[in-house]
Amino acid sequence: MTASLGELAGRFGIATEYEDWTGRRVVVPESTVVAVLAAFGVPARTESERAAALAAHERRYWARPLPVTIVARAGTETKFWVHVTDGHPAEVWLRLEDGTVHGGIRQIDNFTAPFDLDGRRVGEASFVLPADLPLGYHRVHLRSGQDEASTALIVTPDWLGLPERVGARRTWGLAAQLYSVRSERSWGVGDLTDLTDLAVWAASAHGAGYLLVNPLHAATPVEPMEPSPYLPSSRRFVNPLYLRVEAIDEFGYLRKRGRVWRLRDDVRKHAARIDTIDRDTAWAAKRKALRLVYRVPRSAGRELAYAAYRAREGAALDDFAAWCALAEKYGGDWHQWPRGLQHPAGEEVAEFVAKHAARVDFHRWLQWQLDEQLGAAQARAVAAGMALGIMHDLAVGVHPNGADAWALQDTLALGVTAGAPPDEFNQLGQDWSQPPWRPDRLEEQEYQPFRVLIRSVLRHAGGVRVDHIIGLFRLWWIPSGAPPTDGTYVRYDHEAMIGILALEAHRAEAVVVGEDLGTVQPWVRDYLRARGVLGTSILWFELDRDSDGGPTPRPLPAERWREYCLSSVTTHDLPPTAGYLADEHVRLRDSLGLLTRPVDTELAAAQAERAAWLAELRRAGLLGKHADLEETVVALHEYLGRTPSRLLGLALTDAVGDRRTQNQPGTTDEYPNWRVPLSGPDGRPMLLEEVFTDRRAARLAETLRAHTAAEPSC
Repeated sequence: MTASLGELAGRFGIATEYEDWTGRRVVVPESTVVAVLAAFGVPARTESERAAALAAHERRYWARPLPVTIVARAGTETKFWVHVTDGHPAEVWLRLEDGTVHGGIRQIDNFTAPFDLDGRRVGEASFVLPADLPLGYHRVHLRSGQDEASTALIVTPDWLGLPERVGARRTWGLAAQLYSVRSERSWGVGDLTDLTDLAVWAASAHGAGYLLVNPLHAATPVEPMEPSPYLPSSRRFVNPLYLRVEAIDEFGYLRKRGRVWRLRDDVRKHAARIDTIDRDTAWAAKRKALRLVYRVPRSAGRELAYAAYRAREGAALDDFAAWCALAEKYGGDWHQWPRGLQHPAGEEVAEFVAKHAARVDFHRWLQWQLDEQLGAAQARAVAAGMALGIMHDLAVGVHPNGADAWALQDTLALGVTAGAPPDEFNQLGQDWSQPPWRPDRLEEQEYQPFRVLIRSVLRHAGGVRVDHIIGLFRLWWIPSGAPPTDGTYVRYDHEAMIGILALEAHRAEAVVVGEDLGTVQPWVRDYLRARGVLGTSILWFELDRDSDGGPTPRPLPAERWREYCLSSVTTHDLPPTAGYLADEHVRLRDSLGLLTRPVDTELAAAQAERAAWLAELRRAGLLGKHADLEETVVALHEYLGRTPSRLLGLALTDAVGDRRTQNQPGTTDEYPNWRVPLSGPDGRPMLLEEVFTDRRAARLAETLRAHTAAEPSC
């Protein structure tokens, strides 16, 4: 790789080499670096293009009077530069977000030589912001002669931790895939009323402090609906499939309620005849019912509430609703729409919205109803005794053909997709088909798209789990058409990304849990811990890599687990514990052709791992010699209680003895990912009402309750 290409890559945060999961240094192909630079809008195929790009990058830096965005930590002085005509004065002041002017900015020495910018000598000066600035979104102003400029200053918490209402206590919670949690009154798919009822049961009957739910992000509103909650159309808005029609205020004034009951009953009968979740049938019926309720006249007070919601959400809501209406007419892939409709700012989009005002407004109204039902779920969870309440899950990215990719296309990188490099569990790597944020565009927009995303997810929540939080540090970019192995890492400003995440969580009085599994640089976990962001520990992955236990690492002793983390036995990408103990994760991958080693070798490794954990449970005095499956599952959760982890998690599938995995990585339709209903040990689907009286669920819930009612015993 030429020196110029390496330097250019460095300026855009593109890795030219990295360490893989085996510890081997890998040099990134030059073609990959060129393709990733192209996604930044930087041509770099020839030496002349690279020289021009380097010169343009240098000019942009000197042409800016102030940094694009300044990010500071509370309690720490922050240095920044300004550019003015060489020899001219630089007057700098700070206006806080409440409108007051804050003093205390001081200038310090800067001996950088002036730069010739088209015949104008530009000098650089340095200033320092005081350490006592309040948290928030402020602005730094610069005046030099007749020229004025300003830039964003974001002051973030140095430490987040757990909200005051949790304090020093540990707490436990349920983790559930909401679509799979169906009740007698839901429409074949779990909904927000089911979420509310599950939270109230867990809190009032068993002292749970939170309920972690799969991403509720919006899917494309046309069939077929994408089943994966981690490949949404929009992360800012919510899937109306989760609405409970009968819980909408105007439903009580609907004259044709009998038609709604018939729609619901037909869906429930259909759901009872199949063994998977059928989103398309449920949504088709629910959409008809919701249109009927939408047409019911609203009271004056309800109109005011709806107007206030629209005003708060602004243009983003308008764009999302327009996209939904366009998708209903032209299909769910905006790349295939008429050219004039492929950008939200297009004149033809405005004409469509004006012509189809009611159709567009229907989708605005759906989001208002979701906002109200989400708010009710959180309020009732807290009222029932939950310290945190609902914890939402934030997906890594969005579907390339969806609403966010359309509305935010100027902030996303084109010509690449996000994914993951090869690792121990996915040795071919992963391509998630999602367009990643462009870090330079985020900075130029003062991180506004990211800020509103986090704010919306936390609006009715006591916490957020951030899937693949490592992507806020660096993300694996794969050029279009290339295999995942030919990608490379692109660096993000983690001080800004984690800082904004912490700031929004602080304002929402919420906790942040980062999913930090997989290939993670050790310093990243240290950084997250230092910022008060909790990590994630899955029991099967908590192994003592430094032990001399031979080819199978020994389990990491409970007392050595991390304190600031959410610990659970399993995760949605593995079978529930009953299935895992029966080696279902090996047999399923074998049946799908996903193993890279012979099945007998994989089974032997799984059996050795299981034997090591059973031995550890016996050493800890938690498991008898002749324990059955249920007692083993209980003992594994007892082991969680021996750790110092502040949050303990119980998968609802484990609570009821389910055996089927919700998602098998590396597959789409080969396995019914994200379409598996909650079931009991016999494989029969369970309704939510049965969970409330289930003996296993009560036993496991009380097991974790006992370990969070007092200090952990290590």
